[in-house]
Amino acid sequence: MESGERPETFLSGEESARLYQVRFDESARRRNAAIWSVLCRRFFQRYVPEDATVVDLGAGHCEFINHIRAARRIAVDTNPETRECAAPGVEVVACDIRTLEGVPPATADVAFASNVLEHLPSKADLMATLGAVRRVLRPGGRLLVMGPNIRFAPGEYWDFLDHHIALSDRSVREAVELAGFTTREIRPRFLPLTRLSRIPQHPLLVELYLRFPPAHRVLGKQFFLAAER
Repeated sequence: MESGERPETFLSGEESARLYQVRFDESARRRNAAIWSVLCRRFFQRYVPEDATVVDLGAGHCEFINHIRAARRIAVDTNPETRECAAPGVEVVACDIRTLEGVPPATADVAFASNVLEHLPSKADLMATLGAVRRVLRPGGRLLVMGPNIRFAPGEYWDFLDHHIALSDRSVREAVELAGFTTREIRPRFLPLTRLSRIPQHPLLVELYLRFPPAHRVLGKQFFLAAER
C-alpha cells in the first residue's frame, strides 16, 4: 500500500449492491419508498429550502433524495444501482464520501447522511467524511445526520454486516463539532430501527408516529442531528 492510500476495508459499490439485494426485496423497496415519502414531507422538508442544493451521502436506492423538494438534488454513492433508482432530475455522482471529489467546493446548502456513517471503516474515515462535507457546503449550510444509536440498540446494531464503527448521538455530536460544525438540534431517540422492528411498517403509522413524540422516547433507536457549517 502506498503512503497515504486509504485501506478499502468496507464494501465496494458492487458488493453493496449485492448485499442490498439480499437485504431488501422488491416489496421492501416499495415500502421504504412510501415511508420515505412521508418522512420527507412531514419532517425533513422543514430543514431543506425548496431553492436549495442538497447532497445525499450514500444515497443507496435514493429514498430520501427522490422525495425531498429542492432546486438541485445530488445523490452520492458508488453503488451502481443508485443511478438506476434516481428519479428524473436527480444527479448521481459516483465518488467516495470520504473525499466527495465529484462535488465542487461550496456547492451545497444541505448535506444529508442517513444510516451511512456507521459503514465507514474507522473513525479517521468519519472525520475525513465530515471534513469533505464541510468543504462542499456553503457557509451557513446544514448537515443532517440520522443513524442507529448504539446506546439504545447495543445488540441489534451489529446485526448488519456493513456496520463497522459504533456511533451514538453523543459521539457523532463530538465528531461533528470537532470537524468545525455547530450543533443546532439533536434527538437521541428519533425513529425505530425499521428493518428490525416488529412494529408494522406502513406510511400511515409512520405519520402517526411522527405526530406523537412520546412514542419516540420508547421506540426510537435512531438519532437525528442537525448542524450548521
